[in-house]
Amino acid sequence: MRQSLPKNHLPGLLTAVFTNAETEVLRDFTFRRVFAMRIRGFLSSVALLGLVMGLATVSLAGKAQTFTGTVSDAMCGAKHMMEGDPAACLRACVQKGSKYALVVGDKVYTLDVKNKADQDALDKLADQRAKVKGEADGDNIQVSSVSPAK
Repeated sequence: MRQSLPKNHLPGLLTAVFTNAETEVLRDFTFRRVFAMRIRGFLSSVALLGLVMGLATVSLAGKAQTFTGTVSDAMCGAKHMMEGDPAACLRACVQKGSKYALVVGDKVYTLDVKNKADQDALDKLADQRAKVKGEADGDNIQVSSVSPAK
């Protein structure tokens, strides 16, 4: 039958074989090696997490999507403030400097429109359903094309 050594047997064995100075060197070396292994493991985990986050960001950003919703303006959003025709309210708000918006369900996306043809299409589709293609960045869509929804 094999006897197991107590958990604290290492200090006794070290002092029996090595001098105090050698024992301190061994303890210091062991501590540094274990510490270095833990640091390497931690840094590997951080690097892996950074890689995963970077890939997720790259896959979401810069990807053109199609959004279908109702054309509105960023100031009013889903509910127009002026009484009467919502399309007239939208046009009045845009003339006063508000940007076009697309209401998709409960979410309101502000539309960044660079093309005059797309602005004209949004004006014609005021308060109507439209398909907007573009790159989403949070609550903003960089518009690449606008067409009526079917």
